[in-house]
Amino acid sequence: MPPDLPPRQIVFGLGNPGSRYADTRHNVAWLVLQHLAREAGAGWRRSGFYEGEEARIEVGGRPLHLVLPSTFMNLVGPAYVRAMAVHETPPGAALVVVDDFMLPFGRLRLRAEGSAGGHNGLKSIESVLGHGSYPRLKVGIGPVDPPQQDPAAYVLGRWAPAQQEGLARVVARAAQAVSMWAEQGLEAAANAWNRADEA
Repeated sequence: MPPDLPPRQIVFGLGNPGSRYADTRHNVAWLVLQHLAREAGAGWRRSGFYEGEEARIEVGGRPLHLVLPSTFMNLVGPAYVRAMAVHETPPGAALVVVDDFMLPFGRLRLRAEGSAGGHNGLKSIESVLGHGSYPRLKVGIGPVDPPQQDPAAYVLGRWAPAQQEGLARVVARAAQAVSMWAEQGLEAAANAWNRADEA
């Protein structure tokens, strides 16, 4: 285990609350965190300190807090900052898992920082945080098909049959990437998962 890993780490999954959005592409991050909790046998509980639910698991013998905000995507910033304050976690130790329609379906991309790239959830985080220097795991849900389709309609749409068939594997791979980030750090996880694997 790298000696510079922080004592408390958070994984923050971006999504929209409610059954209407549960099976949409925009909520793939929630599937990843739910997979991690399920594999660890951890239950979810509503936080008394911010708008969202959390589950506590262990990775490599160290605690990892999973957070699902209960606000809509464009309003998640305050919950993200509050969760870090509650768990005394700096931005560098709070991984944001997010969908990306510019990445091919199933492609993973870990970055230490970057721009919001038009994603409303990341825009909300950066508007509150004041910068884009925080780690993120992007899970590819694209490309927009057909190409002229409105991206907003695409991300809020249901999975295509071919995507649905490969979704479980994509979610499992993303969960493995999160676990490696927590246990070995971002550089090791990025080297292992930032490649053009198919779903």
